[in-house]
Amino acid sequence: MSAFQEFEKGGTLRLDASHTRIRAAAVSIPAAVLGVATTLSAVPAAAAEPVPADDIRPADAATNRLLPALAGSPRIAPASTAPASCVVQPGDTVSSIAARYGLAAADVLAWNDLGWRSVIYPGQTLALTGGSAPTTPAPAASADYTVVAGDTLFAIAQRNGLSVDALLTANGLGHDSIIYPGQTLSIAAPAPDPAPSPATTSTPSTVLNAPQAENAGMIIRIGRELGVSDRGIAIALATAMVESGMRNLEWGDRDSLGLFQQRPSTGWGTPAQLRDPAHATKLFFGGATNPNTGKTRGLLDVKGWQSMTLTKAAQAVQYSAFPDAYAKWEAPATTWLATLG
Repeated sequence: MSAFQEFEKGGTLRLDASHTRIRAAAVSIPAAVLGVATTLSAVPAAAAEPVPADDIRPADAATNRLLPALAGSPRIAPASTAPASCVVQPGDTVSSIAARYGLAAADVLAWNDLGWRSVIYPGQTLALTGGSAPTTPAPAASADYTVVAGDTLFAIAQRNGLSVDALLTANGLGHDSIIYPGQTLSIAAPAPDPAPSPATTSTPSTVLNAPQAENAGMIIRIGRELGVSDRGIAIALATAMVESGMRNLEWGDRDSLGLFQQRPSTGWGTPAQLRDPAHATKLFFGGATNPNTGKTRGLLDVKGWQSMTLTKAAQAVQYSAFPDAYAKWEAPATTWLATLG
């Protein structure tokens, strides 16, 4: 049997010249997704304020072309029919789940009303077919939750349909409390509240847990050291909340890392540098002390940023697929600056 006949029957094709193995495998696009405390659209939308083509670095241009290309990407048929849903396991990403069942990551995102920066959690149920995502039953009044590595009170509350205050009250905790992996928390659902007014739904909570408050304080301190105005610091705070939930994450969309989800592959720095909150903050601010002078552009490097809306100024640095997400955090960012600064 020839090497190509063996490959056609599902075997391994060996190329003697290079000793390289090629295996038939479903193709997926890495898309480890991050969560933020916002509601994002299912499919990445184009920026509300288009960035001029000559103002985008080559790597950014390639990134901006990636999402529209997904819709027409050829798909390898799955080896077997995918189940209607699956339960997320530790270490799973949307792209790895999609690859496991021969699906497109963009479809899995759309079926579950997720965006490229959304976070998925162990125990979460994801739909693997078109239509509505499977309904996860609301926790019973006596339900408990076991904290896992990377959890925050904010994330646990969001995941279980609770406010942070309700979660704190149910467990006798304060806003400065620290939780640990293995700790058991009560996630008893409170009685339904009356429908909130538009004024309360338009502004997210200003409550920060201890790690979030520490990161916010660090952003404010570095902004002050660099002589950044209050307006610039508020933009940085809102951006960090949208990008990472004000957490120093070691994962993200594709190779994004840290507070501001900066990417090593687009020239922002090494993984170690981007996981250093102080260094990442200096990269975001940029300016005369930009650690990446000539490589990446920070807020202070954007001409006329002072007269831009918060969304437009943040987007000029981040090139996010969801630029409108920044605006809703402007008021909370101002509160954090007044409280911590």
